[in-house]
Amino acid sequence: MTRHTVHRRDEAHPGHRQVSGGRARAAVFGTSDGLTSNVLLVIGFAGASVDASVVRLAGVAGAIAGAVSMAAGEYVSVRAQNELVEREVEVERRELRINPDAELEELTAMYESHGMQPRTAQMAAADVMRDEHRALGVHSREELGVDPADLPSPWTAAALSFVCFVLGAVLPVIPWIAGSGTSATVASVVIGVIAAAALGFTIGQFAERNRTRAALRQVAIMLVACVVTYGIGNALGVSVS
Repeated sequence: MTRHTVHRRDEAHPGHRQVSGGRARAAVFGTSDGLTSNVLLVIGFAGASVDASVVRLAGVAGAIAGAVSMAAGEYVSVRAQNELVEREVEVERRELRINPDAELEELTAMYESHGMQPRTAQMAAADVMRDEHRALGVHSREELGVDPADLPSPWTAAALSFVCFVLGAVLPVIPWIAGSGTSATVASVVIGVIAAAALGFTIGQFAERNRTRAALRQVAIMLVACVVTYGIGNALGVSVS
């Protein structure tokens, strides 16, 4: 007897991860930006040979300012994108009401372009067009590439960016809480390199790419940036009273 596995229609495809909504992007960019920017900020101040208290202050200020800026940027960008999508969806809704015959022909042509036979495509399009809500969703996905019922939340993106930025930004500041000088500088770089490698490895694993290569790429970027920033800080070093 053959057993068949039945999946609910609303169940996520077992072979795919959930990547919609922009949450993965917000988390990755938030952590990466927080880590990179604050490692460079700390190393830049360290290169200027300032007191450890100044480095700590710069690190904490950089973490807070960067997190707020990152969150605000995510909110504005996601909100603006949603408003643009909503405007286009409203145009599509108006077209469905004013000129349903043209929209039916348009949907039929889309199905034919996907490989359906003309008669089958016409029947499928007519079936979709019987329900206005369903027709709007199908037309939006086919023409705009978006699902009007699954738009990302700007508040979620902003909050996730803030938290992830702070988590990444505090790591290079830790050695300066009780340390100073060369040892704290080296420790910040080591923490930055390890965190960058872990982040690159995670990105590679999530995207199913070469994880070692992704980790090495992140580390290389981090090291080059640290060398450049430390050199600039050292060249522009000032005495702080």
